[in-house]
Amino acid sequence: MASWTSLNYLAGFGNQHQSEAVPGSLPRGRNSPQRAPLGLYAELISGSAFTAPRADNHRSWVYRRQPSVVAGAYKPLPHELLKTGAADGERSPPDPLRWHPVEMPEQPLDFVEGLRTLALNGDPDHHQGMAAHWYVANRDMGRKALVNADGEMLIVPQQGALRVTTELGRLDVRPGEIVLVPRGMAFKVDVDGPSRGYVCENYGAALRLPELGPIGSNGLANPRDFLAPTAWFETEPGAYHLVKKFGGRLWQSEQGHSPFNVVAWHGNLAPLKYDTANFMTLGTVSFDHPDPSIFTVLTSPSDTPGWANVDFVIFPPRWMVAEDSFRPPWYHRNVMSEFMGLVLGQYDAKPEGFRPGGASLHNAFVPHGPDREAFEKASSAALQPHKLDQTLAFMFETRWRLRPTAYALSPEHLDGAYARCWDGLADHFDAGKA
Repeated sequence: MASWTSLNYLAGFGNQHQSEAVPGSLPRGRNSPQRAPLGLYAELISGSAFTAPRADNHRSWVYRRQPSVVAGAYKPLPHELLKTGAADGERSPPDPLRWHPVEMPEQPLDFVEGLRTLALNGDPDHHQGMAAHWYVANRDMGRKALVNADGEMLIVPQQGALRVTTELGRLDVRPGEIVLVPRGMAFKVDVDGPSRGYVCENYGAALRLPELGPIGSNGLANPRDFLAPTAWFETEPGAYHLVKKFGGRLWQSEQGHSPFNVVAWHGNLAPLKYDTANFMTLGTVSFDHPDPSIFTVLTSPSDTPGWANVDFVIFPPRWMVAEDSFRPPWYHRNVMSEFMGLVLGQYDAKPEGFRPGGASLHNAFVPHGPDREAFEKASSAALQPHKLDQTLAFMFETRWRLRPTAYALSPEHLDGAYARCWDGLADHFDAGKA
């Protein structure tokens, strides 16, 4: 298993961290000395503009055996099911959409080959928007690495553990945990058997912890629970197949060495893993169901305060204690677009039909809420304290309308009966009961 150090740059603290795989490989006092230690090359990876405010300035110095400029020329790499930006989406009616869980492939597929885009918006060239993908994989990437220059990638495993090898080290992640890979950083994914999950590709401002406001200093996701890898480098010689996502398309090249050759690093730009079991849920202890924003783990802000480019929200195990209240989410329509996935168990507002590995999309002002069964049960249940357990749902929520892809709209994947879950919600109005 890999080892980690705690990294809390997401909170905007600008904390610096350092790690070395070989003692003496990290320079002291100078980032780029005339001669880096042990014959290494110094290289800077910048995740923000040089002149960004200190709290938002993300970068790391790496000391590697060969610099990343030593690479071959790129040529196109076709990928029919991986899409980027609103222009690659389809115009669709304002209907609620839901997808059956994606099936495991019979043919060998690695993480890159197994990416399937479901919905997307924005434009990576404008640093705006996001894409929601599935992934399915049943083989390791091996001597292949991916560099996404379009956006950072938030990976949410649903089935199967992953080993994510990055330039700064390795992270082991299982369902219930997430991993965040910064934009422009090389990584590869190895699998432990057939694996599937979700990816949020964020084109906008880097994901960070939300402000706590009147909650105070404690609650939601704690900075110390985000873990970064220790330095590690690959010793096996040989060529690598490098895949780069750039300008909305995939490109490929061959290079004669491993990109995972960083012997030491320091800075505040790093891949991170987080265990959602460490999320400190907050909720009502009196009445009413709280807004889902109280479950926000990470946020990518936009130019309008409070109106996120994308939020990553989870619905983990938690106690329900509200009195004289409708405890599931109420029927609603709002300005944000909601892409939901289910990692584990059952979602309380959709006890049937929404299965682990599946997904749903409710775009801006598309009405949605509990199905008929959930409504009837919640309306008559004895309101005793009880715990929602063995469940984990999540949401990629964005201010921009999400466009489904042609792949997502195909009958093979789309649940054509989804809207019927609200059939039977009859008009029970009786003025005589006033």
